[in-house]
Amino acid sequence: MPNANDLRGRWALVTGASAGIGAAVARELAARGVHLILTARRQERLEALAAELRGKGIDTRIVVADLNDPEAPRQIYDATEGAGLAVDILINNAGFGQYGPFEAGNPAQELGMVRVNCEAVVHVARLFVPRMIERRRGWMLVVASTASFQPIPYNTTYAATKAFDRFFALALAEEVARCNVKVTALCPGPTETEFFDVAGGSGVFRRFGVQAVEEVARKGVDALVRGRRTIVPTRKGAIAAFLVRFIPTGTITRILEASLRPKSRQ
Repeated sequence: MPNANDLRGRWALVTGASAGIGAAVARELAARGVHLILTARRQERLEALAAELRGKGIDTRIVVADLNDPEAPRQIYDATEGAGLAVDILINNAGFGQYGPFEAGNPAQELGMVRVNCEAVVHVARLFVPRMIERRRGWMLVVASTASFQPIPYNTTYAATKAFDRFFALALAEEVARCNVKVTALCPGPTETEFFDVAGGSGVFRRFGVQAVEEVARKGVDALVRGRRTIVPTRKGAIAAFLVRFIPTGTITRILEASLRPKSRQ
């Protein structure tokens, strides 16, 4: 049976580790005796988190990289696995969203969302997962979202990218299971992070309830250890994800459009 000690003493790579779910998962892994490689764009935040974790006896390294840059995944790989450091745990967390009418959004941000939320997830996994298969051990957590279970108007591109992430994780989990590599899709709902500061629409989404980031991280890592392929860390989110299977997609999108419609469209 899997247990928390399976991870102790191993190295984990966490993308998007400078804040939010990434930082919380890093702290959760550190509490379980996992050594950390933290990567994100913001060096000062990475250094602060690394210092915090080293103070708790955890060997921690940082790699400053922007996953909006197509060369960043290779840069991260070369500084870690490529330099002889075996990464047994991969937390594919980096991502961001954007709320509002599609035609009014920032095109660069929309396209960057696809690169970071989808392309980088695939590229990073493609670099690290083969080494896990060779060693016949490994764990990968892909941070998707409850947004992955249905189309979401005014969150159009983000929800589509998270559907991609969830299906990617589920398919890969089946492929690599016989190689003793576990893949889990973490699907949180609204979480107490900086996400809304970037995406906008804070008041719109917070009314559905906001979960503590520490709880999301704990439940995500627990699911990873147990080899669960999908985890929705809130009861409300899990019920919603179940119910949408039985509701026509057109009905769901009409309800969500009315609920999420910005004032500019009233």
